[in-house]
Amino acid sequence: MNVYGYIRVSATDQNENRQLDAMTKLNIPNLKIFIDKQSGKSFDRPEYTRLIKKLRAGDLLYIMSIDRLGRNYEEIQNQWRIITKERGVDIVVLDMPLLDTRQGKDLMGTFIADLVLQILSFVAQSERETIRKRQAEGIAAAKMRGVRFGRPPLTLPENFGAIVKQWERKQISLEQALMQCNMGRSTFFQRVREHNCIQEK
Repeated sequence: MNVYGYIRVSATDQNENRQLDAMTKLNIPNLKIFIDKQSGKSFDRPEYTRLIKKLRAGDLLYIMSIDRLGRNYEEIQNQWRIITKERGVDIVVLDMPLLDTRQGKDLMGTFIADLVLQILSFVAQSERETIRKRQAEGIAAAKMRGVRFGRPPLTLPENFGAIVKQWERKQISLEQALMQCNMGRSTFFQRVREHNCIQEK
């Protein structure tokens, strides 16, 4: 029997140490701990995919909490079924002792575990939808206050017109013009078009 641990954090700047410490206390070798740093809305994650390929009947998989497995209600249940029923692998959810498929393999134990799984996976998805709604509301409120999102508009150099004339007259190369304006090609050409339109008016 092989023992594995699966860890997920939602972004690269989030810290996985709490989950890693829990796995280390269980004496799970580092080579058998799989860590993804991305959203839980999809199960298309590189380390999770690697883990699933390695799982064999009789193996044991630890996860910290059900939302570390994922945040999509239907997919959590589908993946749970694949791991436990199709692969014959036991799962232990450390934050929820009732979700330990090694225990209560009788009908009542299975029923309770399935019920808890359904509730927790529903909660995980509800939290995700609430977060998404709050983010949308926050962005809308910020826009109402005049907050701008994205990169700030690029400031043109004061002598932009002169640089354009020099470039158009082939007095300087395109590379020299880009360097003086501190721009990339596409931005430079766009600004030249805008500049020429203004001049024509």
